[in-house]
Amino acid sequence: MIRRRATALRHPILAAAVIIVVGALTASSVPILGAAAPAATRLPPLAVVRDPGVPAAVLVSRTLFDSAPTAVVLGADASAADVQRARDTAVENRLPMFEVGRDVRAVRDELARLRTVGLIEMGDVPDLGVPVSDDAPAPAVVSAVAGQDALVLVAGGPDAVTTAESAGTSVVGLPVGDARATGESVAALKSDDGRPVVAIGAFGDEKTFAGQVDAARTVPELPGGGQLVFPGRRVVALYGSPGSADLGPLGAQGVDESIRRVKRMTRPYAALSDVPVVPAFEIIATVASADPGSRGDYTNMLDPAMLRPWIDAAEKAGVYVTLDLQPGRMDFLTQAKRYRGLLRRPNVGLALDPEWRLKPNQKHLTQIGSVEPAEVNRTADWLAGLVRSENLPQKAFVLHQFDAAMLGDRRLIDTSHPELATVIHADGHGTPSVKMETWRRIVAGLPPNVWLGWKNFYTEDKPMFSPRHTLRVNPEPWFVSYQ
Repeated sequence: MIRRRATALRHPILAAAVIIVVGALTASSVPILGAAAPAATRLPPLAVVRDPGVPAAVLVSRTLFDSAPTAVVLGADASAADVQRARDTAVENRLPMFEVGRDVRAVRDELARLRTVGLIEMGDVPDLGVPVSDDAPAPAVVSAVAGQDALVLVAGGPDAVTTAESAGTSVVGLPVGDARATGESVAALKSDDGRPVVAIGAFGDEKTFAGQVDAARTVPELPGGGQLVFPGRRVVALYGSPGSADLGPLGAQGVDESIRRVKRMTRPYAALSDVPVVPAFEIIATVASADPGSRGDYTNMLDPAMLRPWIDAAEKAGVYVTLDLQPGRMDFLTQAKRYRGLLRRPNVGLALDPEWRLKPNQKHLTQIGSVEPAEVNRTADWLAGLVRSENLPQKAFVLHQFDAAMLGDRRLIDTSHPELATVIHADGHGTPSVKMETWRRIVAGLPPNVWLGWKNFYTEDKPMFSPRHTLRVNPEPWFVSYQ
C-alpha cells in the first residue's frame, strides 16, 4: 500500500557530482559535470551513460532530473499491484521512481542530490533518511538532456524505465544493455535515425554501443523482433524430421499443420512467460543411422533442398528453426558446412547432438556418443564467422546433453562469441524425479554465458511436465522443445 506522511527533513543535503559519459560516433567522450548539461549543450548522435555498480534507475535520474522534492520508492518485495501503482503514481506526477533493496547508499545519495524532502513509499522500504509525505507531490525539474528530442534506451527494471517516462522522454526499456535486444528498440532506431540516442545502463563503451545501433538499423530481425535470441524471447520448439513420425512429432504432419501445431503449443507458455514466446522447429537435418552407408559414417544427411520449403514456410509464419546434427562418425563442422546456405537465413540456428557423435569403430546404441570441446569450438567459430560475414542476427547454438561425458570438459567450450546464443539443452527423460536429477547434474558447473534448454517427451516422460511445471524448473529454461 502507499504510505505518505508529512514531516520535516532532518538530515543535511549532501553535495553530489554526477558524471555523464557521452560518446559520439567517434571514440571520444565528453564529461558533463554537475546535475545537468547547460541549455546550450547539444547531445551528440550517440551518448552512453554508465557507472558500474550504480542502479539503472539512479543513472536515469542523474541524467534526466535536476531536482525532485518528491520521489516514489518501492520495496524489493513489493507485489505486482504495488509496482503498477508506483509506476502510475510516478508517471502521473512526473516523479523519479526507485526500487530499494538492502543496499540503500546509491538511492540515498541520489535523493540528496535531487533535494528530495518527501517520499511516496510502496512495500517495505528501508530507511532512506527522507520522510514519507502526505502532501501533494511538488514539481520536479527535468534536466537539459531530458528537454532535448532524444531516444532514450534504458537497460534496467521498471523503476528505471518509469523514471525516464516521468521525465517526458521517448524511452524504450531493454532486458539487457544492447540496442538490438528487442523488436521495439530496433523499430525505434530504424524509424528515426536523425535524433540523438542516449543509452543508460550497462551498454558497454561508446564503440560497442555504436556497433549495436548500426546493427539494429541494418541487420535482419529474428522471429518475434530484435536481433538477440535471449533474453528478449523464450523459444518453444517442435522436434523431429520431415516425413518421419518415428523421429519426433514434427514429422507426424506436413509443414503447414506443423506450424499450426507449434503455435498452439506456445499459447500456454505465452500466458505464463514474462517475455514473448516464439514458436520454433528443431529439424533433424542429419539422422543417425544403424547402417554405416557407403562411407561408413552411420549418418544420413538430408538434402538442403528438401528442408528449404520448411524454412521458407517457417520464416513466413514467424517460426524460428534450428538444424539438428546427428553426425555418426563424421564431425559436426563438416556437416554444418553442408547446410551453409540454410544457415545464412536469419531465422535458422544450429544444434549439435553429441549422443550421436561416434568415435572410430563405435556404433550407435552400443554406447552414448560424445564430442570433444575442441570440435564444438571449431563449429562455433565457423558459425560465428558466418553471422559476421553475412550480416546476420545472433544465432541459437544448441548443445544437447543428458550425460556428463557427452560434452567432455565443458570448461573448455568457448562460449564467448557474441554472435551466438549458446544453449545447454538438457534431454533427460523419465519420471519427474529422474528428470530433475538429470537437470541438476547438467546445470552444475555451467560454462559462462550460456542459456538453458529443456526437453519434454510425449511418451518417455511419465508424466510429461506441463508448461507451468516446465517454467517452474530452476534455473528457468529459455529453450523448450517437445519430442
